[in-house]
This record gives sequence, structure tokens and C-alpha cells, in this order.
Amino acid sequence: MAESVNVSGIVLSVMPIGEYDKRVVLLTRELGKITAFARGARRPGSTLLAAANPFVFGTFTILPGKSSYSLLQTNIKNYFVDLAKEQPGVYYGFYFLELADYYGRENLDATDMLNLLYLSLRALLNPNLDNRLVRRIYELRMMTINGEYAPSAEEFSPQALYVVQYIMFSPLEKLFTFSVTEEILKELEKRIERYRRKTLDKEMKSLQILSVFL
Repeated sequence: MAESVNVSGIVLSVMPIGEYDKRVVLLTRELGKITAFARGARRPGSTLLAAANPFVFGTFTILPGKSSYSLLQTNIKNYFVDLAKEQPGVYYGFYFLELADYYGRENLDATDMLNLLYLSLRALLNPNLDNRLVRRIYELRMMTINGEYAPSAEEFSPQALYVVQYIMFSPLEKLFTFSVTEEILKELEKRIERYRRKTLDKEMKSLQILSVFL
């Protein structure tokens, strides 16, 4: 008989199943991206009612099944409730979740991706940071983690190239500790967006919503 396990992670997406259940996609440090079913999570008073929602970060107790997991209980460290009040910050957040879902794979060590996602969501709540810069830092580092970015020095001005290399190789905790001029930010937006469109074979639905607010 399978035994329950504890994993650290964040809820990427949720879908209602039946009358009272939810299908939850988690990005976990230990198991990569997994699907879990939260039985009764839509019932009033359920212990999983608040936990089975996007952006929820913490420890999840899951029970392995044949093709998915059952979510048994949670120990939540951050619900990111303040992000829901931020416009358009919350839509950047949904895009961050969707991009993590795109790159996430089961049985993949997702430590770096999970840490990057968590720090990026926190950065969206920092009033001293431009969300446009937070987005490009997140995209570039996510592509770097997954081995999909190799910038050419000819693509960037020397100042922008320095920023790109800093984003790619600095410790994660140092990523959101700087700002750039509007000129450099526009250069980063142009180049990184071009590479994102070239690399990703999927159009993110969350970006369509985000574009309405930009």
C-alpha cells in the first residue's frame, strides 16, 4: 500500500471536477510538476478549500496513485492574497504560473524553477520594481534554467548585455535587487520577447489577458 509523502511546492492551476472536487497542478521541489486531486475541496468548511487555489505556496501531503496523486492536507506558507489586489500585477502572476507549467515536467528536479517562481511573485509585490522588468528577468532566467537561451554579444548594447549576463548567472536571491533605465528596459523587452516567441511553441493564454492591461 502506498504511503503519503510531503512535498514543497506551489499551485500552478486548478480545475473543478465533479460537484465538490478539484484537480490541482503543482510544481514541487521533489517531484517536479504533478497532478493531484483534492477530494471535497469545494465543500464549505473543507480543510482544502483555501489551499487548492493558484499561487498557494507551502508543503503538501500527497498520496501516490496509478496516474496521479491525492491531496490530503497542506501546510501553507504564503497564499499571495495581496497579489490579487494588484492590477495588472496579478495577471503577470498568472503568466508566471503558466510559463512554469509549460516548462515543468514530472520527476524533474524543480528546485531552481520553484525558487525563481516564488521570488518573482514576491517581486511583483515590491512597489519599487517595474513589473515589466520583473517579467523579463523571470522569462530570461526561466529559459536559462531550461537550457534555452544563449545570447549573442552582437544582439545587445554593452550595457544591456551586462544586465542579461547578470540575470542569467547571478544567485537567484540577487535577481530582483536592481533597476535599469527605460532605454535598457525597452531593449531587453524587444530582444527577450523575440527570443521567447522563437523558442516557445505555445501561445500563453495569460499573455492575451495581460496585454489588455498594458
